[in-house]
Amino acid sequence: MHPSRFSNVRALAAVATAIVVAIASPASFGQTATATATAAAIFKGADLALGSQLIEEKACTACHVRQVGGDGSAIFRPKGRISTPGYLRGMVEQCNTELNLGMFPEEVNAVAAVLNRDHYRFK
Repeated sequence: MHPSRFSNVRALAAVATAIVVAIASPASFGQTATATATAAAIFKGADLALGSQLIEEKACTACHVRQVGGDGSAIFRPKGRISTPGYLRGMVEQCNTELNLGMFPEEVNAVAAVLNRDHYRFK
């Protein structure tokens, strides 16, 4: 792919992610609930076994290692960037979009729920 086309794709993916995050954010609905009050609702019914399986199948950890080094876990709290469950789900959707992983919304939610359980611990 031509470099300028790649930057256009990345720009479109960033816009799409911003929209997803805005939609997933409690503030977009005029809610004043805290991040800890919304995680249970966002991840309710998520298939954690499926999320773990997808993280393995899609080689998420290997990609994170390439991006940040070490065991890849440094990617999970970049200077407070992920501060709500909605943002977490939005970031998983961004990976899904940018890397063309082909995950359905319930699969994105399952992966985000596993990341919440293992790294973020929003309640």
